[in-house]
Amino acid sequence: MNWDVLFDFTPVFDNSDKIFKSFWATIRLSVTTGVLALILGTILAGMRVAPTPVLRAAGTIYVNVFRNTPLTLVLAFCALGLSDTLHIKLSGQSTVNYYWLAVFGLAAYTAAFVCEALRSGINTVPLGQAEAARAIGLTFTQSLRLIILPQAFRAVIAPLGSIAIAMTKNTTVVLVASYAEAASEMKQMFDDYGATLPIFIAFAVGFMFLTLPMGFFFGWLSKRMAVAR
Repeated sequence: MNWDVLFDFTPVFDNSDKIFKSFWATIRLSVTTGVLALILGTILAGMRVAPTPVLRAAGTIYVNVFRNTPLTLVLAFCALGLSDTLHIKLSGQSTVNYYWLAVFGLAAYTAAFVCEALRSGINTVPLGQAEAARAIGLTFTQSLRLIILPQAFRAVIAPLGSIAIAMTKNTTVVLVASYAEAASEMKQMFDDYGATLPIFIAFAVGFMFLTLPMGFFFGWLSKRMAVAR
């Protein structure tokens, strides 16, 4: 075995610009996906606690389907089903088109977990507050927006942080949707130089730089915004 090749950091230094560019693509993907997943997850949470049976059923079906479907299949459907079969194009540029397909697939998947986290937070809000809201004439939507959701968000900051970290790591799967990010660049370097330890360490450290600060931030924010019961 050629140990010099196995522990050679030269490929990492020679491709440092490509590595940073790939992680920037991961960051852009994570931020856009996180925003969309939070919006969609909030809507789904409202549907799951709505007084209308049809809305509750629709929200339940969505969550159960996406929570029990592998992310790889969701992204493959976006790339092959939406793009190749149905010819849905979100942009004339292939790279931009694949980017948005990856965003929508990952956001649709992550929203199911955001929904369940928020629904658990909604359940921590005392029932008397919802009854008081109805007593003063607020509609379900108004009481949800003004009273229940603000408290629910504060109660589930830590779980939402865990979902955000998992979502960031799940970006390594978007290669299925033909979007190139950090995992795609790592695979390319493995193909070019072999599966060496320095390449693995470089990308592992890169993801740690992305996820560790998120964990500390959400942990601090959870304590700071905790609701006293």
